[in-house]
Amino acid sequence: MSTDDRETPNQKPCLSEADLLTITDAIPIGISVLAPDGATLYVNRLALHQIGVTLDEVKGKGHLGLTCHPDDLARILEERRMGLSKGVPFELEMRLSPKNGKHRWYLSQYNPLRDECGKVMRWYVTATDIDDRKRMEEQLRNENFILREEIDRSSMFEEIVGSSKPMRQVLKQVEKVAPSDSTVLILGETGTGKELIARALHRRSKRAARAFVRVNCAAIPQSLIASELFGHEKGAFTGALQRRVGRFEAADGGTLFLDEIGDLPMETQIALLRVLQEKEFERVGTNNPISVDVRLLAATNRDLSAAVAAGTFRQDLFYRLNVFPIVVPALRERADDIPLLVEYFVGRYAKAAGKKIRHVGKATLDQLQRYHWPGNIRELQNVVERAVVLSETDTFDVDES
Repeated sequence: MSTDDRETPNQKPCLSEADLLTITDAIPIGISVLAPDGATLYVNRLALHQIGVTLDEVKGKGHLGLTCHPDDLARILEERRMGLSKGVPFELEMRLSPKNGKHRWYLSQYNPLRDECGKVMRWYVTATDIDDRKRMEEQLRNENFILREEIDRSSMFEEIVGSSKPMRQVLKQVEKVAPSDSTVLILGETGTGKELIARALHRRSKRAARAFVRVNCAAIPQSLIASELFGHEKGAFTGALQRRVGRFEAADGGTLFLDEIGDLPMETQIALLRVLQEKEFERVGTNNPISVDVRLLAATNRDLSAAVAAGTFRQDLFYRLNVFPIVVPALRERADDIPLLVEYFVGRYAKAAGKKIRHVGKATLDQLQRYHWPGNIRELQNVVERAVVLSETDTFDVDES
């Protein structure tokens, strides 16, 4: 054999376009080959079978004009035009209706083939059937709507979004205990939505027409927390220039929500226990008892049992608060609710920003569902708000960073 007949190590076999089309036909996924301007050059056998048309028909009118659902066509053509003009990979979700008229959802992924100078020579488009996933998303949305209708037709849960099993259990607990005057201890990590549960309990209670008063125990200096809760008389301490009504008085007849109750100092815990047992308290700077009719709801992200064991939280107060505990699940425990939450927050912030965002990118949704969410719903809410502000199209995408 001469040296000319040997294949050098860097030599690559050269395939003709006919060879590539033959290979494309053998791949078990729908594939289309487009010219740089988007004109259809070839559609493999599987794709033709899926959409129920011939290659000549596709070349003549284009498969979108033949098979795309009428409600999607204008949007898809515009998104496709923008994607082709940028010359970088992109994807579209659309409903395709073959000749039998029964449409299914497909994910079309567009990838450019470039020459040595970087110019786009062809577009290769793969079409993946995602009908089952889209129908599952629709089912989840419907279940969430029905669940809200069943629990409260007056929208007491208008901001509690989710139809996952953990959330259904929480909402059933809310429904059971809300009409009573029992103290409820709401447990869960930071950012899980404990205040929303407290507000739902209030709206469902017989006190719904009266005040709902919230106090963040962690945000008030320990030296002022007693005054904040119980009020004070003029001159009770330096700076007390006039009498002040405390949160318990403000909530009389209604509901008082003590958030982050695990941060209460010991002396205030004693005073709180007295209010719960005797339904009366004294303002700072006076010995005159004041009677109140208040339902108490409390929340914490701390382990109160461990705090009792450590001596930083009173055991008798813990027992008095823990009449009916409700544990709000972390977002990672209810990942099935993330599509609904994203849809809700996108709609909310897009409206506030005056933007029209109609779609959520599949890659973005997958990325959001894989993430651990240490900050729970509050973190998700902040991520969505930032992404909406930065959005320049009608498709919602989140930067991987």
